[in-house]
Amino acid sequence: MLNDYATDEFYDEMLDGEGNIRPWYSFFLRYIKNLGFDELKQRQYAAERAFVSMGITFSVYGEGKGIERIFPFDIIPRIINDDEWSHINKGLQQRIKALNLFLNDIYDGQKILKDNVIPRYIVESSPGYLEQCRGLKPPKKIWSHISGIDLIKHNDGRYYILEDNLRVPSGVAYVLGNREIMKQTFPDVFTRLGVQPVIDYPLRLLEMLQFVSPRENPVIAVLTPGIFNSAYFEHSFLAQQMGVQLVEGRDLVVIDDFVYMRTTRGIQRVDVLYRRIDDVFLDPAYFRSDSVLGVKGLLDAYKKGNITIANAPGTGVADDKVVYAYVPKIIKYYLDQDPILPNVLTYMCWDEKQREYVMENIHNMVVKPANESGGYGILVGPHAFKTDQEKYKELIKQNPRNYIAQPLMALSRVPTIINNSLEGRHVDLRPYILYGDDIFVLPGGLSRVALKKGSCVVNSSQGGGSKDTWVVRSGRTKLN
Repeated sequence: MLNDYATDEFYDEMLDGEGNIRPWYSFFLRYIKNLGFDELKQRQYAAERAFVSMGITFSVYGEGKGIERIFPFDIIPRIINDDEWSHINKGLQQRIKALNLFLNDIYDGQKILKDNVIPRYIVESSPGYLEQCRGLKPPKKIWSHISGIDLIKHNDGRYYILEDNLRVPSGVAYVLGNREIMKQTFPDVFTRLGVQPVIDYPLRLLEMLQFVSPRENPVIAVLTPGIFNSAYFEHSFLAQQMGVQLVEGRDLVVIDDFVYMRTTRGIQRVDVLYRRIDDVFLDPAYFRSDSVLGVKGLLDAYKKGNITIANAPGTGVADDKVVYAYVPKIIKYYLDQDPILPNVLTYMCWDEKQREYVMENIHNMVVKPANESGGYGILVGPHAFKTDQEKYKELIKQNPRNYIAQPLMALSRVPTIINNSLEGRHVDLRPYILYGDDIFVLPGGLSRVALKKGSCVVNSSQGGGSKDTWVVRSGRTKLN
């Protein structure tokens, strides 16, 4: 299977620099070698059919080819040893703790702005910063209860934070679905390798939502935009797994600053709302007046302490890619620590000197808009036409606050089934973090893989797929 496998000078997570198999991959590779490639492809086909039967789908807007697609999946897992995972876990806990303190501060005393650690202009010009949220007091002072932080592994073998997702991060249902299918595909491997489980995520999510409730024995609901949302499968899946109601804005009503949902038995008070809609659609009385996705009066009920909204409105400012550039300073300011997981080197185009450097070196840079997602609006300079490079120079000139630039990072690669062989494909990693009574990082997370040869675009909306991510215990990686 590996006769023609080439690393092409990228960091390969299966092979080291001398072509030797890394210990945590050795048992699995021997296992699939004994299966044979024909059997492996049969299991790949069976896994794809299982995705269809389980209804694990996502939607791509504007395609005009139907609402749902099956999420591409490769059955060769991404394997991480637990020593490496321990480092990731500590780094993510540190980052989320600091970002939560940052959110609590900028909507209250704004000490970090008064101390000029981050320019006031950067925060207040962010689309994610909501002046209407000044003075909010989230229960337990937790703003971002559920987050998904994107990481990459570079050619130097180190992990780097690529971006933060603190509003309504999606993808965890695919982690759970991937694992369920992999247990059917390789039922006798998990115990042998001691793969850390992910099955308890819905229970941990439920316990976290109960912890931040304004009262005991809370009624919890998941607020979805509806079936046309790209992550609707996940909304319904998580509600079902937690045993709570899935609601839309039209199912809710606010009476005397309490939130109720309409049921067949009348109205029932809701204590915690796990919202899967963006901030500005939550309450037409405070944000977008044309929103039909939220419910009028919701923010008043929240201000009165009668309901918990997870994540709290206003967290989107921490997703801003310009604010991202300041997170190392944010960590130092609030925790007096250096970042355990570094950022990718980032140039901020609002700064004149940094902007000049970007303009002169745009052919070697990745240029990103500050508040887009899904891989849209990005210029990959080394792979772009000259006309596109010039176009982005003009966009930067017109709105320098809206762009950052970074050097092109060499994403690590993992073995992937391509036709009749295994080939290396680039991946990133999105672990999921729950912030309640403590900070819990789900072992592994969603490994997104660029299935097109040479591509670094891992987003599912642009041809990417996913892999199951195994965190394996030390001492269980060299089994015969």
